[in-house]
Amino acid sequence: MKYKKLLIEENEFDLLKRIISLAQHDKSDSYRLAISALKKEMTQAEIVKNKELPVDVIRFNSIVHIETPFLTKKYQIVTPDKSSIAHDKISILAPMGLALFGYAKGDELTWDFPTGKGTIKIIDVTHENTLYNGKHSKITR
Repeated sequence: MKYKKLLIEENEFDLLKRIISLAQHDKSDSYRLAISALKKEMTQAEIVKNKELPVDVIRFNSIVHIETPFLTKKYQIVTPDKSSIAHDKISILAPMGLALFGYAKGDELTWDFPTGKGTIKIIDVTHENTLYNGKHSKITR
């Protein structure tokens, strides 16, 4: 992990907690496991102000270029109401959305997906308007 722990912008952290709280009762076992794993990682995450979040960290509305053993693709991580597989917009509550949130460009992670364990390499992260102000500052750590 590039930054040694998940980095999450403070307002997005609060929103993510609310979304997870509302959704964890409605989903299948695989979704509940993915949500549980993210909740565990969130307890150890570093919560930062918007201006302190590095530009290569995945957050709401990030466009993420990923590579798996079977696929190279770009997805946008969005709130559940904006999810559209046809437009490559993945809900934060989808297993892949849950897996990627808070990670950064260059990170590689293993996650339990509905089809089993999978490895994802994050090739690139770009942003199309964040939920709060659309501005990012590059921070060197």
